[in-house]
Amino acid sequence: MRQIVLHMGISLDGFIEGPNREIDWHLVDDELHQHMNDTLGAMGAFLHGRVVYELMADFWPTADADPDAPEIIREFAAIWREKPKYVYSRTLQEAGWNSTIVRDVVPEEVAALKAEPGGDLVLGGADLAAAFLRHDLIDEFRTYIHPVLIGRGKPLFRETEFWVRPLRLVETRTFGNGVVLLRHERAREGV
Repeated sequence: MRQIVLHMGISLDGFIEGPNREIDWHLVDDELHQHMNDTLGAMGAFLHGRVVYELMADFWPTADADPDAPEIIREFAAIWREKPKYVYSRTLQEAGWNSTIVRDVVPEEVAALKAEPGGDLVLGGADLAAAFLRHDLIDEFRTYIHPVLIGRGKPLFRETEFWVRPLRLVETRTFGNGVVLLRHERAREGV
């Protein structure tokens, strides 16, 4: 069965974006970008919230049209454009590039999606992650810790009334630019 994998870049102080939605502090060099291409290219589908979808849709559909674009950029543009996307939004009326709009996180629908053949499902966005957490639907957490402090912005995890435990650290990786991957899996009972 496919897994739901939360995949997010965060600052050392826990933010996914600055107070004005800035993400220009992300330290993405060729090594990290190639890792992302390899990792995300193997996934079966993207699960986006509206904000993440719109951010991605503003750049990736035509990023490979620039003849001067690096190969790494062209490669990810094709991955994003061709990969199935499920966009969770109550307001978005249409979405292109192999996207399906989903209005609510319904555990039975997510279970059916997980039961389909193919690679794991990559989840992006703090608000969508919170909704998936409320339903205990996240199987793996991949956080890419960027060695910067931005002081304020949108945190990856907000205060909740529940705990997610235990988690098992299954991988760490330090990239040449100082970004550190922490990969945790859920340690579910009976597994």
